[in-house]
Amino acid sequence: MKPVDYRSSGVDIQEGDKAIALMKARVRKTFTKDVLSDLGHFGGLFRADFSHMKEPVLVASTDGVGTKLKVASMMGNYGTVGSDLVNHCVNDILVQGAVPLFFMDYIACGRLEALIAADIVSGLAAACSENGCVLLGGETAEMPGFYNEGDYDVAGTIVGLVEKEMIIDGSEIRPGMIVIGLPSNGLHTNGYSLARKVIFETAGLSPSDTHPLLGTGTVGEVLLSVHRSYLRYLEPLLREKLVKGMAHITGGGIPGNLSRVLPEGCGAHIRQLWSVPGIFELIRELGHVDISEMRKAFNMGAGMLLVVDENDKGRVMELLRMSGVEPFIAGEIICGDGITFED
Repeated sequence: MKPVDYRSSGVDIQEGDKAIALMKARVRKTFTKDVLSDLGHFGGLFRADFSHMKEPVLVASTDGVGTKLKVASMMGNYGTVGSDLVNHCVNDILVQGAVPLFFMDYIACGRLEALIAADIVSGLAAACSENGCVLLGGETAEMPGFYNEGDYDVAGTIVGLVEKEMIIDGSEIRPGMIVIGLPSNGLHTNGYSLARKVIFETAGLSPSDTHPLLGTGTVGEVLLSVHRSYLRYLEPLLREKLVKGMAHITGGGIPGNLSRVLPEGCGAHIRQLWSVPGIFELIRELGHVDISEMRKAFNMGAGMLLVVDENDKGRVMELLRMSGVEPFIAGEIICGDGITFED
């Protein structure tokens, strides 16, 4: 009988070592003077020097890429999903006023391919660098029999920092305040189960197909558009304390996310007058999806919503445009509860 070894059970340690070797240079480029460890240690060491702050508060969040990874697999392109994950997590802590310190990733698969793992980490590292965030470490798990060959799952945890008095929690939101929207790059990282069912199963399109509603780019390219980070656009507003509340529009859409930051007695009336990216029109048309269902599943072109005082609206819009993004008025805060829409 042939002896059984780890490789014959489906786990290739040599491929794992190759993946780590490919990752190291990219990850080290994100390091700052506060990183006191290197890759390969059991834990990442980060020097917490907050001497410049009065009451520093750490903010942490964990998330994954979801079934957008299925589209990446269909395209054979994993180079952007790492950026999706980092940017998503950056936005999640940004809504509370926090800026990122470091990020840690977890990549799981059925059979590890070093080049694919390195592509994912390359995207993680690129987004970390763009957001001023250290990629402090991570884990790659090869689990044959649990994941199918070719399947990858990517998740991560971010830790950020905010001065206690600068925390944004929505408690100052009042009726009469304005809701300002920032445009998304498409689906970002949510709603892909519905999108894939409509586009690939119901309509029978392939990732390489084009469609008039999408303008330039194939179906696959549009679906893989990178989740936008709003950090650089919002930092000037945070410094001037111009934002009373923020909602990152992810799973649950505007109804499920804006409601999370509204205090008791406050609702929101949304006027969906902004330009909706063609990918949403494509999904709605091909799947005959009701508009209420679309709003629950997708961001519908509004990746981040800000609540600001009416008197600050002009300054907020000015700062946002100066930072390189085109904002739009999305609605207003009203007495009551819940989110209503006016088309």
